Amino acid sequence: MRILKYNILLALLNNYLVDAIQPINLNYWWNVGSLLAVCLIIQIISGLFLAMHYNPDIDKAFDSVEHIMRDVNNGWLIRYTHSNTASMFFFLVYLHIGRGLYYRSYKYPRTITWIIGTIIFILMIGTGFLGYVLPFGQMSLWGATVITNLMSAIPWLGQDIVEFIWGGFSVNNATLTRFFALHFLLPFVLAGLALLHLVALHKTAGSSNPSGFPSIYDNITFAPYYIFKDLISFHGFMFVETLLIFFVPNLLGDCENYVMANPMQTPSAIVPEWYLLPFYAILRSIPNKLLGVLGMLFSLLVLFILNLLDEHKNIFNIFRKISFFWFIVVFILLGLIGQNHVEYPFVEMGQINTMIYFGYFLVLIPLLSLLDNIILNIKKLWTS
Repeated sequence: MRILKYNILLALLNNYLVDAIQPINLNYWWNVGSLLAVCLIIQIISGLFLAMHYNPDIDKAFDSVEHIMRDVNNGWLIRYTHSNTASMFFFLVYLHIGRGLYYRSYKYPRTITWIIGTIIFILMIGTGFLGYVLPFGQMSLWGATVITNLMSAIPWLGQDIVEFIWGGFSVNNATLTRFFALHFLLPFVLAGLALLHLVALHKTAGSSNPSGFPSIYDNITFAPYYIFKDLISFHGFMFVETLLIFFVPNLLGDCENYVMANPMQTPSAIVPEWYLLPFYAILRSIPNKLLGVLGMLFSLLVLFILNLLDEHKNIFNIFRKISFFWFIVVFILLGLIGQNHVEYPFVEMGQINTMIYFGYFLVLIPLLSLLDNIILNIKKLWTS
């Protein structure tokens, strides 16, 4: 296989997917990264086929989607693959971020890899929102109206920014065309950032591992060992994906989006897709519009500064791990709250869980770091 070594492009592929040195103790949580790459490839390919038949016009967009579903050969399969893989994409991203939080993958020397991953996550949210608008059903129209209107909270320039995004005084053809163009372009940007994410990982310290300590001697090559391990998780992923597509394709969607957009009739509850509900709940929990937007934005941006907030020196700190699972429960509760009406008791529950969400990052992690370091210093003094 000399060609893998001496061809410029194949040598690069060989360095990352064949001869790459990996710690021997990686568990299945490390397989999620390869599944995310599979999801991105599926989304790009299925999106290209959908774009061939989609018409970004407010009078024809809904009908063009129905045309894809009913008239295009296997169009229903392409659309359901695209929509359900988007949900799987976000589910796997949350697992990937959760693994990073639990095993502290944001710490030096992997900080740059974490930052690039956070940028990918934020762009994914934007891409998912743009794609949600394109079918131009009831929830698409009103979701676009509500979310873009959040920009009006910006002092002085807010309304001008909203009208610039719309290309007019309401969601119209210009809005849909811009959203379609951006939704088509951003996945390729995500692919470039994903490659940069991979390069940053391999150029710094390589993959972390469950022990938390650098793996110097107990290493193996990526192929064939982790290739076969990835194949196991890939088959599990395809099994779940197949169940969703062929048996319950609309399980994760909103029934309101199967009604043509009507600007004269507001849905009873305007909610985003399930994977954005926790951040939507944070937005709704803060009564002031500007502070709510800032709170939702900071709930994402706080991931950038985790390396500064966490100064733990003992990776086996049991309190930090318990607090992590507490945070997971709070995040799930925010998602459940976000899909309910703005009424008692969901408003109060949302406010409480929002405070806990920010408290985990801004109070609990620094406090546990401080206590952990104090205990370590006391141990050092005692042993000396």
